[in-house]
Amino acid sequence: MASTYEPIATTTLGTAAATITFSSISSSYTDLKIVLVGTTTGSVVPAIRLNGDTASNYSDTYLTGDGASVTSGRTTSSTEMFITENTTTSTTVPIMINLDILSYRSAVNKTVLSSNSADKNGSGVVERVVGLWRNTAAITSVELRARSSTWATGTTATLYGILKA
Repeated sequence: MASTYEPIATTTLGTAAATITFSSISSSYTDLKIVLVGTTTGSVVPAIRLNGDTASNYSDTYLTGDGASVTSGRTTSSTEMFITENTTTSTTVPIMINLDILSYRSAVNKTVLSSNSADKNGSGVVERVVGLWRNTAAITSVELRARSSTWATGTTATLYGILKA
């Protein structure tokens, strides 16, 4: 990674967990990046919550391709931001999710770009999701949610701070 990326925290699950949370995030950076690699104990569409907000303040637009077809769509007024839409997690094939959280401490609504890909044993898929959190508070915590499942043992998530982006 570029020298402007500073690792803040890494979590590797020793046991399955419904969420992975990064909290007390410093305001020392311009942007944040999260890289998650792992599986879940059931097939789900994962999501995030920012600052523990459970109100209907999230929306997203997505584009998915699998080599044979392309799908796009939008979700509005949700209680969480989907970080994949058409790409479900697997119990056996790891998914890699990159989250870019832009201007996380600014006094405007927050934008999150999610890029994910999974091989799915020869039937790969890539997806891009642009999410919006309609809140002007600085982001101090990010909860990675497996929703109706759990992140499997061995799943790893790393939070990076980006300096002077």
